[in-house]
Amino acid sequence: MRLRSFAFASTFALVLAAPGLALAEPSPAITGEAIRADIGFLADDLLEGRDAGTRGYDIAARYVAARFETLGLRQAVQDSWYQPVTLAVAQLDKASAPAMAIGGRRFANGDDVAIAAFGREPKQSIEAQAVFVGYGLKSDREKINDYAGLDLKGKFAVALSGSPVGMPSEIGAHLAAEKSLAAQQAGAIGLITIPTTSYLNRTPWEKVRDRAQHPAVSWLDKEGQPYVRTPAIRGTGTVNGAAADALFAGSGKTVAAIRAQAEKKGARPKGFALKPAVRIDRASSVETAPSRNVLAVLPGSDPALSHEYVLLMAHLDHLGVRESAKGPDKVYNGAMDNASGVATMLAVAKAFAESGERPKRSILFAAVTAEEDGLLGSQYLARNPVLPAGGKLVGVVNLDMPILTYDFQDVIAFGADHSTLGPIVEKAAKAEGVSLSPDPLPAEGLFTRSDHYRFVQEGVPAVFLMTGFAGPGKEAFEHFLKTDYHQPSDQMSLPFHWEAAAKFAKVNYAIAREIADEPQAPLWYKGDFFGDAFAPDAHKAVKQ
Repeated sequence: MRLRSFAFASTFALVLAAPGLALAEPSPAITGEAIRADIGFLADDLLEGRDAGTRGYDIAARYVAARFETLGLRQAVQDSWYQPVTLAVAQLDKASAPAMAIGGRRFANGDDVAIAAFGREPKQSIEAQAVFVGYGLKSDREKINDYAGLDLKGKFAVALSGSPVGMPSEIGAHLAAEKSLAAQQAGAIGLITIPTTSYLNRTPWEKVRDRAQHPAVSWLDKEGQPYVRTPAIRGTGTVNGAAADALFAGSGKTVAAIRAQAEKKGARPKGFALKPAVRIDRASSVETAPSRNVLAVLPGSDPALSHEYVLLMAHLDHLGVRESAKGPDKVYNGAMDNASGVATMLAVAKAFAESGERPKRSILFAAVTAEEDGLLGSQYLARNPVLPAGGKLVGVVNLDMPILTYDFQDVIAFGADHSTLGPIVEKAAKAEGVSLSPDPLPAEGLFTRSDHYRFVQEGVPAVFLMTGFAGPGKEAFEHFLKTDYHQPSDQMSLPFHWEAAAKFAKVNYAIAREIADEPQAPLWYKGDFFGDAFAPDAHKAVKQ
């Protein structure tokens, strides 16, 4: 029985009916203790790291659904708290000895080449010529085309990782994330990546190589095939060392020289045809695993605005249990990443439900699956919306891995500069004594590495807050990234600052509340890169 839902509705009706009684201003009941309790459960060893498609994740999903129901929220999917997402998990057949041959020289997978599984073709042997394409970026708006004058039809594109030094971080991150699309549009059949020196300084080759051995995960489309946005790109891999050198044999260029050039601000190495042919051999097996997004709705109170929705979202999954972990602890609990984000969402949901004043627009709450596998649950939700007929998603607030080991003094608001969300975020942060700062880690491309990006790609303004580097922030943040990020040590033994956790939730509550109650829904700014790219026909605002 959903007694809580009845109680909430009845109380709200009584407040409306009471003569002369004005509705109270929202007063978020947000405490660090409540956030600690949710993180404590979600990051417990019993949930085995919440890997998408596993029993541990399903327990976490059931917990979030129960919390939604306790708060009196409504189901977003008919008769269910869940949106099913079937995952396709592809693994390399190591017995088939996956490899890349360059100019007839064979490089075994895991040495100087890193080749991942590919779920759409069980067995592959693809051979073609290759073309170096610089960074492999293309944008008509930015007047960038690294493919200009190059013949890629039926060939491999060979591109440097990332984007040019000095390019605005969010635009650079987006263009780098679109490299496969740019290669497909140029007629290529594959994309081979050469990591830059800066990339290797942040992510050693051993990690790049090891990641390629993990399963490649996607979701099943309506035809029962693993979803791939660029199906024409059939061969992919990353090369380093002798394999990278082999690609440039006979060209008069060296990888070392190109990497050195790429380290200079604004440098964009030019492309040219490569002489050696490239062949990729690999076999993959695919299994399916059921998973789910956990969804709930708080209906809006304004008849004219309740068909518009604000999405408040956090990813529920983490890395599970891995025998390859160094040391005796094999459970990747993901307390900060992202039990903290889910707990923040639950705290905000509670504040909305108990504020005494429903928001004018409706709020869609989502704990999404498989973020760690490539933003898959959010991509599925973005492409398979659950809103009723006539419903429209107008803004997204994403909650992902706030570092809560210090009393943060500033935040980085990814996405805020591109739309009228900016002033809303600034106002909400200022009310809690928090300032806004520019991205201190532009080379990481964080704008495209969290779930809000899947909705930006669908033309919806979005914001994602990262706790900042002011005061003790830089040391604390960098310590977490170096020591605990994607490690078993990301657990409840970390020195959480629970007052900071409450402050972070209050800032995000204020952002979501303002979006929900503003007369005008968020608008992209006129002339903004992302608004032009993904919502070209939408009404735009003039940036003040």
